[in-house]
Amino acid sequence: MKQGYPQAPFWMPARRLQRRWVPPELRSWLFETSSLTRRLQQCGQGQFSVRVLQQSWCRPLQNERRAIGMPDHEWALIRQVQLLCGQQPVVYARTAIPVGTLRGAQRRLAQLGDRPLGALLFADKSVRRGPMEVARISSTCQGYVTMTGGARAVGDVWGRRSLFHFGSHPLLVSEIFLPAIVGRARWR
Repeated sequence: MKQGYPQAPFWMPARRLQRRWVPPELRSWLFETSSLTRRLQQCGQGQFSVRVLQQSWCRPLQNERRAIGMPDHEWALIRQVQLLCGQQPVVYARTAIPVGTLRGAQRRLAQLGDRPLGALLFADKSVRRGPMEVARISSTCQGYVTMTGGARAVGDVWGRRSLFHFGSHPLLVSEIFLPAIVGRARWR
């Protein structure tokens, strides 16, 4: 890779990651298997909200297309949000939803606005979650400034992503844990 070009995060299966590599205060968040939205709502004591940063049609990142199994030329609806406790962003989330997934009842995914996607995913018994992947994301990674809310020097952050399926229709959800989440690790 040429110097000066940002690199994509290296996503690895969560089961292969040695947990000791992850800061102890992040482990319970990073490896949470139930609804992150529900956990943040409980932790936030009514102070949970979603801030939509952007939602638009574009080609997903190469690593996202590969994870979803999409051809290079296809577009997806990309939704980027911050999950907030109070006014503090604690998670950056990016969802890639292929065109084919937005058919039938799943059209509602394009109309979420500031409602949390996680609440919908975990309430629908037909949704299956694939294996979780995790990444340590440095300031040299593609999208770092967007993920960290414009901050350039917060240090490495950790993220996870999972492929969810409505029947045979996939969508990829990536969640990046911002430094402000650390003080909330006790909320469990």
